[in-house]
Amino acid sequence: MRTGGWTRRRGLWLPRSGQTASYPNGDATDRDDGHYQAGWPGTTRFVDNGDGTVYDRATGLTWVQEPGVLGGVFGSAGSPGSMPWLTALAQCEALDYAGHTDWRLPNVEELHSLRDYGVTGTPIDVLFPDTQAARYWSSTTQDSASTSAWTVVFIDEYRAVASAGKGVYYYVRPVRGGRING
Repeated sequence: MRTGGWTRRRGLWLPRSGQTASYPNGDATDRDDGHYQAGWPGTTRFVDNGDGTVYDRATGLTWVQEPGVLGGVFGSAGSPGSMPWLTALAQCEALDYAGHTDWRLPNVEELHSLRDYGVTGTPIDVLFPDTQAARYWSSTTQDSASTSAWTVVFIDEYRAVASAGKGVYYYVRPVRGGRING
């Protein structure tokens, strides 16, 4: 449902995709995302909290701005580390950062909401400066396959979501907030 420039699905306001150009295929009645511009206006969506976190006004989630500054398996400033899925789950849940201890690995929908289709290169907002042009782990296991989980790919020429074996090393962006267990 679209209302006043916002998109609402299952009771949540969704962000815009970032696509600003329209590429209709056919006559003038073809309308794509670039034409409608549905969703949260991109310029007011993210807020730098000044404590190493970024608040997403569209989803109500708070993200670690630069995971590399967390040190340890998360890497170092400007150079985030990668890790296998089980380590990512455990490290996010053990995180004590910016006065909060309720960090977790985001689910695939939450993580995918950060992907900006209007940006080339590494398609994510500039408030996330150390984002690697690579895959990032989500907490979502691929269906019944306990050996694979979903990743979000922050490289503009690749599919945005792909599954991967849980032993592979990918990047992590911890999150907190949102609705948990209803």
